[in-house]
Amino acid sequence: MVASSEAQAAVDRLLEAWRGEVQAGLVYQLLAEREKDPRRAGVIKAMAEAEAKHRSRIEERLRELGGPVPDTGTVRISPWLKLQARLAPLPRMLARMEAAEEEEITDRYKRPTGDAATDVLLSSIRHEEQQHSRQLKGMQAGGGGRAGEMVSGPQARLDRILGRERWHRTGSGWISGAIYGANDGLAAVFGIVSGVSGATGGSSLVLTAGLAGAIASGLSMATGAFLAERSEAEVSAANVARERQEIEEDPEEEREELSLYYQLKGLDKETAGMLAEKLSQDPDAMLKVLAAEELGGASEGGGHPVQAATAAGVSTFLGAMVPVLPFFFLHGTQGVLVAAVVSLVAHFLVGAAKSLFTLRTWWAAGLEMTLAGVLVGGATYAAGLLYVAR
Repeated sequence: MVASSEAQAAVDRLLEAWRGEVQAGLVYQLLAEREKDPRRAGVIKAMAEAEAKHRSRIEERLRELGGPVPDTGTVRISPWLKLQARLAPLPRMLARMEAAEEEEITDRYKRPTGDAATDVLLSSIRHEEQQHSRQLKGMQAGGGGRAGEMVSGPQARLDRILGRERWHRTGSGWISGAIYGANDGLAAVFGIVSGVSGATGGSSLVLTAGLAGAIASGLSMATGAFLAERSEAEVSAANVARERQEIEEDPEEEREELSLYYQLKGLDKETAGMLAEKLSQDPDAMLKVLAAEELGGASEGGGHPVQAATAAGVSTFLGAMVPVLPFFFLHGTQGVLVAAVVSLVAHFLVGAAKSLFTLRTWWAAGLEMTLAGVLVGGATYAAGLLYVAR
């Protein structure tokens, strides 16, 4: 049935939009699985369902035009994007999805196709995508996906209460800490190896200095991570203690806060109030529930400083050993060249890995890290040569 150039242009645009809707739905599903807040997870799931509805409407129009309707199983998101959706900080991924929604509104849905019915469909979807963008902005702002709207009822009252409790804090994952540890170890010891290589021509002193630098970097990073995580644990314990104090000093407001959480989970006001009233009779139980809701399950026990120290220390040491390893087998100019090549390749890989969390393009992040390695290695090698020539 597709005959005219206008109809073919409409089919091409619809297929482009269809693929985008499927891919966006897949990413939203991954993000919803990670979100621990049931309300926010519900918003993300609703977005995934909306993308599926858009896809169905596009498929219907494709059939009307006689165009092909692909199988959703043929659409994949890249392994890198899948890793980012599973590992990158949720606020950063939501910001990325918001940017993608706005780009689609401008490019994919706003430009006319020449087919009136298709343009009407794309315009309708465009308005819904704009709503998605507003919801994502709201979630980033902590409003649960209703930014720009007058929010009333339990959510507004809860936001006012939580607005007075800005002492809440959250930590970061050990995986990103391990990657950044490898980055620090690699960069620092590559500089040491380059400098000593320039001063000694790649003698056995490079191995000695590199090993010392790797061990020192690993221990230093492990100690820093341990202290930082313990500080986070102390903050968490202080938050729980503060919550306990608020229950003691203002039990009525804390009871209302608990009631509002239950209302947001779907209970009616009367039932939520009864549950909150009953729970308030046991301050310890009330504290556990409020800590789970407000602090993401924080407890007075805190985080995992040993785990953080181990991840940071081991990853830093391993990264630091990369430029040192060639000198176990090679010396002189050959050892210097091999160490430089291996280290710069490692710089690229670590930079690319960092893009899992920064959401930059992997090759751009890798090249940037490689350039940094070239500058550090070149500068320290030149400094070593100058030291000998003085």
